[in-house]
Amino acid sequence: MLKSILLIASLTAGQAMAETVFDDFSGDANARWDYVADGVMGGVSSGRAEIRGTGAGAVLRLTGAVSTDNNGGFIQVRRRFSDPWPSGAQGLDLRVRGNGETYYVFLKTPNLNRVWYSYRASFTAPANWTQVTLPFAEFTASHDAMPQSFAASEVTSLAIVAYGGDFDADVSVDRISLY
Repeated sequence: MLKSILLIASLTAGQAMAETVFDDFSGDANARWDYVADGVMGGVSSGRAEIRGTGAGAVLRLTGAVSTDNNGGFIQVRRRFSDPWPSGAQGLDLRVRGNGETYYVFLKTPNLNRVWYSYRASFTAPANWTQVTLPFAEFTASHDAMPQSFAASEVTSLAIVAYGGDFDADVSVDRISLY
């Protein structure tokens, strides 16, 4: 079994959920994550995503040039999955570093009827490794026409995204956990 989900904590009434590692980029992480840029919609942003290192020291890195030219404005690395997250999960913890720019986590659920719909939360990636906590309650719907909230157990896709402006992207993530 892939190490992508190391533990699904069992939840009982009155107990807090134990931390669940969603991905530590070990094993065959390249097969789990896909790079996507706005070129799929005519944009001109370019970049790449790569897994550096192996085992416990593996890191996902997204780099490139984000451009709003030609109605563009994003590069992302995305993971789709079918195993549900625990229904009691309250948010995500990410360990990140980068170039000081603002980045996003986009989450998708099956009830989103447009490919560009997602639930979004932003974070800043400083030069030194830091832990970022993103409560699900702080994720916002990208459009008014979609449901304005979601359940953790409904999430089927997570993306790390450089989005919304003209800038050079450089963000690394070495661990994503649910809490």
